[in-house]
Amino acid sequence: MYNMFSIKDKKTIITGGCTGLGSGIVHAYLQAGAKVGIIDINPETGSIASGFSENCVGISADLGDRMQLRDAFDKAVVLLDGLDVIVNNAGTQRRSKSEEFSIEDWDQVIEVNLTSVFELCQLAGKKMLDQGYGKIINIASMLSFFGGFTVPAYAASKGGVAQLTKTLANEWAGRGVNVNAIAPGFCDTDLNKAIIADKNRFAQITARIPAGRWGKPEDLGGIAIFLASEASIYINGAIIPVDGGYLGR
Repeated sequence: MYNMFSIKDKKTIITGGCTGLGSGIVHAYLQAGAKVGIIDINPETGSIASGFSENCVGISADLGDRMQLRDAFDKAVVLLDGLDVIVNNAGTQRRSKSEEFSIEDWDQVIEVNLTSVFELCQLAGKKMLDQGYGKIINIASMLSFFGGFTVPAYAASKGGVAQLTKTLANEWAGRGVNVNAIAPGFCDTDLNKAIIADKNRFAQITARIPAGRWGKPEDLGGIAIFLASEASIYINGAIIPVDGGYLGR
């Protein structure tokens, strides 16, 4: 029986999939029967991926290095024998007062969080446009909707991811390629450890979340499967919050 939510045997690349939110999506995809290629800066990515499943392969690469990015993408496509879905999840963070934020930190965050997403979308898009179908899923943020504190580069990069997603959808939706983004709410991951350690800020954020808790990596699995499946075929250029209701409060 036809199942529009199925992603069985879909060939997928997930960046930053060894830990955090990325690993939650990796596990969801593997449980749903997809074939997954992880690209991650962790030098043990290959062994981590093989430990997840026999249907998972891993390539270690620094997405802040454009040559490594292109090589890793090409290797992943070869190992997967094609590409149906890419999830651009990898990201980095730097914190400092905006008046003291270094240009070196700015360059690093923008390169990894925005420029690499553009290049991976472009590389995947060319293949998907040639074959007439494909799913591109970018990971945005709450800071795609509003500014944060002491994270000017991160906020700028995630605002850029949202606008990039819409722009690519404008051009590619009519040619068989869906481009959408997931905007996670505040999640209990290493990326947010500085906020979690700030008792006052942690309490303020938690009080605004109607669900009463911070997100977990597995909370992204369902929406990531949906956006990779045929069930979302008419969704294009959407930035979908998965935030426990934070934005609605």
